[in-house]
Amino acid sequence: MQNDRVALSAILTHHARRSPSRAALIVDETPVTYDALDARTNRRARMLAAHGVGQGDFVTIALPNGLEFYETVFATWKLGAIPNIVAAKLARPEMEAILDIVRPRLFVGAPPGSGVPVLAADRAAPEAYSAEALPEAVSPHWKAMTSGGSTGRPKVIVDAMPALWNPAEGFLGQLPGDVILNPGPLYHNAPFHCVHMGLFVGATVVEMGKFDPLRALRLIEAHGVTWVTLVPTMMNRIWRLGPDVLSAFSLPSLRMMVHMAAPCAPWLKEAWIDWLGSERVWEYYGTTEGTGSTMISGTDWLTHRGSVGRVRDGYALKILDAEGRELPAGEVGEVFFRPQGGVGSTYHYLGSEARRRGEWEAPGDLGSVDADGYLYLSDRRNDLIISGGANIYPAEVEAVLDAHPAVRSSAVIGLPDEDWGGRVHAIVQPVEDSGLEADELLDFAADRLTRYKLPRSIEFTTEPLRDEAGKVRRAALREARLRTAEKVSS
Repeated sequence: MQNDRVALSAILTHHARRSPSRAALIVDETPVTYDALDARTNRRARMLAAHGVGQGDFVTIALPNGLEFYETVFATWKLGAIPNIVAAKLARPEMEAILDIVRPRLFVGAPPGSGVPVLAADRAAPEAYSAEALPEAVSPHWKAMTSGGSTGRPKVIVDAMPALWNPAEGFLGQLPGDVILNPGPLYHNAPFHCVHMGLFVGATVVEMGKFDPLRALRLIEAHGVTWVTLVPTMMNRIWRLGPDVLSAFSLPSLRMMVHMAAPCAPWLKEAWIDWLGSERVWEYYGTTEGTGSTMISGTDWLTHRGSVGRVRDGYALKILDAEGRELPAGEVGEVFFRPQGGVGSTYHYLGSEARRRGEWEAPGDLGSVDADGYLYLSDRRNDLIISGGANIYPAEVEAVLDAHPAVRSSAVIGLPDEDWGGRVHAIVQPVEDSGLEADELLDFAADRLTRYKLPRSIEFTTEPLRDEAGKVRRAALREARLRTAEKVSS
């Protein structure tokens, strides 16, 4: 109900009044109560205001997971401003491209060298700033997340939802008073969205800082964690601890483990269902743009193996062919969503354009639905590589590799990886007699790309990678390498 919504600028105060001593965060094993977090964010909001931040401004936040991150986000909402989240160690060219798109009032983090006003990281709000409540303010957009564009240029996804939330309304099965473990980087949309939604309903968030499989299990048991979201890479790393380790953890407090952000191998999902029980393992599939989503329980998955679920309330789903005709059950086409509010009701882009067919929008996946309406994904549409839950666009990596003077051309594809889900593989056509080595090229790319986007393997070829029109057939290159690997393994 709209009348039950509370401004995010006041939501910490809302929970602090009801449960002042309840921990909002546990960071480095140190609890921070809702009352203390409210006071700290009031001081930090005044510090941001002293740097010119006001209603409707963007604040680009490039901080690692930690107390300062949470304080800065809530302080931004307290001024009616919009948090734009980026990775703390984003490569400088990519960071500057984002700042050129967003043009924030303030950048919080290590100075990017672009002339934008900066508040350096590790700055505590001085005691001189009052901890008293500020006037209520409502940001027009509660978040602005960043993503690599399909052309290699970053884009910013500005959420249409104003900074208001009903503190009794949990997200994806979250309940008021839950204990939530955050194992993921907060510059990714899934952990940012899920963790902050948990705080909106008065949960306690146990912040890992950096994922470690054994530590994750220990934290779940030590703090009585009830809800956690993982990506399949994390699930795999936990599973690889082995039966001797896993047998020591039954995780009795854990009500829901929700995995998302990348495809999960059926064997791995089945293993988790066998371990935790089908009623505790859930899968979510959706878009940062908020145009549509599906969800499925482990129980339903066992009878619809491989499905990512049925479309959730508030959205519609269609499978369309290349001409835009709706396909019948069982036929593979492109997935399209429509939110209840219609086109443009959930977000807008900065730096990109949406792919739409009328009132329907495509997240870029291929799939089919069965007669019961369960969605099955087949593949990504635009050669997108998903590695460890992170989206990597080949064009962006190719642009960096091709900038090396000894590279004639490159093609980047995703190959299967048991740990990461997908790995970045670069096929490079060097300039003749250049003597280019893989290590040299990787060192060159490391100065220009965020670490997770770097190729994990490089092969050199003398064959042209692109046709006369400059097009590269990544799907064919990938298929050829998969066939070769299959022959070798057999």
